[in-house]
Amino acid sequence: MAYRVEMTDRALRDLTIIFGRIGAQSSAQAARWFDRLEKAILSLEKYPNRAPLTPEDPTVRHLLCGRKPYVYRIIYEVDEKTSTVYVLHIRSPGRNRIKTG
Repeated sequence: MAYRVEMTDRALRDLTIIFGRIGAQSSAQAARWFDRLEKAILSLEKYPNRAPLTPEDPTVRHLLCGRKPYVYRIIYEVDEKTSTVYVLHIRSPGRNRIKTG
């Protein structure tokens, strides 16, 4: 069964910031990397539960994308009732864990 992948405003903002930060507009190599990040996000429509739960919050998952030291965390939740994946946030490398509660 295919899931629908929806991006929150925050996740879209994160993508815009990442696009600018890596210089994807002016670098072919950065643009290819950014395309891989987008493909990783869209791959959640097939197997959204394959990624582990986050250590900060056991109700959301995180898919890792990139190579050390440039690993981004795609933080998302799965709504099984509506078959929807909500991408909540895309965290850049070196960021502290998400604060909960």
